[in-house]
Amino acid sequence: TAFYPESGGQPADEGRMVCNDKGYAVLSSKKEGHRVVHKVDRAGLSVGNIVSCSVDWSRRYTLMRYHTACHILSRVIFNETDAMVTGKQIYIDRARIDFSLKDFDKEKINSYEEKANEAVKKGFDVRWLIMPREEANKIENLVRLQHRPLPDAMHEVRVVDITGFDVQACGGTHVKNTKEIGRIVITKAENKGKENRRVEFVLE
Repeated sequence: TAFYPESGGQPADEGRMVCNDKGYAVLSSKKEGHRVVHKVDRAGLSVGNIVSCSVDWSRRYTLMRYHTACHILSRVIFNETDAMVTGKQIYIDRARIDFSLKDFDKEKINSYEEKANEAVKKGFDVRWLIMPREEANKIENLVRLQHRPLPDAMHEVRVVDITGFDVQACGGTHVKNTKEIGRIVITKAENKGKENRRVEFVLE
């Protein structure tokens, strides 16, 4: 499918399907087992129908920018604190990341924002590749999600490489170069429990 199903904190793609000159709005996509199920706005499609699909590119591209920005910011904070990611959610107008941190202050937050934007401006190329699990396991800190190691049944790993800056296991969509992100602006930093701090940001 051309539609990204909701996964890993990234919302599903939206768009349109056309079959026999009739249009159907694609409202969401999600994984069910090994299939991707698409929810459309009305009945009329049947098994075996041939459809043409178009993704809402403006929405997809915005989510791509936010997702790559999440990788940039999480790498900066990891480099400074060794904090793992405990949660993440991307929206069409903002994103949030939770970290295994005891505390942070305004000065630190400003520093993280500045360093993240320095990385964005450097124009790192972003690429993805599939590699055998054995090879992926050799990459230090490939998975920085707390308490969420790679599943035992996963024999191949999709890796997103912000060349020269960060490498993470990830199944999401990303821009081709960090300059596409724009400016990262941290709008909120709050306590979400013992050793859990949330950072929220927008892109300009």
